[in-house]
Amino acid sequence: MKLRLQKVIADCGITSRRKAEQLILEGRVKVNGQKVTEMGCKVDPSSDVISVDNNVIDRDSVHKEYILFHKPRGCVTTLNDPEGRRTVMDLLPMIKSRVYPVGRLDYHSEGLLILTNDGELANLIMHPRYDVTKVYEVKVFGHVNEAILNKLRSGIVAEDGKLKPKSVRTIKFLNNKTWLEFRLNEGKNREIRRICEANGLTIDKLKRVAIENLSIQGIAPGKHMLLSKSEILKNLNLNEDGTKRVAGKQFTSSKRTAKQPKRFKNTPKAADHVEFQQYRKDKYKDTMAFLKKLKAEQNMTESFQK
Repeated sequence: MKLRLQKVIADCGITSRRKAEQLILEGRVKVNGQKVTEMGCKVDPSSDVISVDNNVIDRDSVHKEYILFHKPRGCVTTLNDPEGRRTVMDLLPMIKSRVYPVGRLDYHSEGLLILTNDGELANLIMHPRYDVTKVYEVKVFGHVNEAILNKLRSGIVAEDGKLKPKSVRTIKFLNNKTWLEFRLNEGKNREIRRICEANGLTIDKLKRVAIENLSIQGIAPGKHMLLSKSEILKNLNLNEDGTKRVAGKQFTSSKRTAKQPKRFKNTPKAADHVEFQQYRKDKYKDTMAFLKKLKAEQNMTESFQK
């Protein structure tokens, strides 16, 4: 039986199907000694010799791993980092198989991450056609009123298309910050951060709490849990062919939708106030250094006055 080349590469645990396509386009894949650089090639994995970067691959020799990992803040979702930062694999030294992350969480984000060497499963989770919902809890500076909430729900138009969440709701009001729950179906690169920043909001914390009915409940930051493929698919509400399971369950948060308090301790500023932009990650370091210097100067002045 002949299969698409990128599917066979993914089945061997080399990488996801999407990245396998990139390997082919880059000329890093050979079939029976001949370089393949175009999509559409089909192979028979039982008889054709396939190599990636001159290493022969064998679909039948791969033991599939499925890992639920609670990524902490301050590490990158890559196997290697040229800047020398801590990676998710540094926190999983006991995993000897060559697994890779499905999707990304940026350096400052935390939460649920699936790692596997099953390229087909990775494709089911990542491709928008399979309608896999990701749930995030996001703390933003300032007060999110109904007008801002409606803007977030409407989404934005970006260079790579429309970015529109499945839903957004408030789950907690603080004096100077607001916790939101975002649900996404597609999850493009930095989607929530881009939607928030386009609407003038600044994110303080971002945490992915669930993918369909898989959640980080009971998994501490930096810890992981091993599951079988059948357990993963059941909680993703998917059959092996990508069709939806009948009467599947989705993650239900214990946090109810929060109503705006009648009174705040102090009159809050709206979340889109320009003042909060100084806390964005590209400015955060300079802002903290300035505030630290300002506080030191104030303490010195007070000591002289005494």
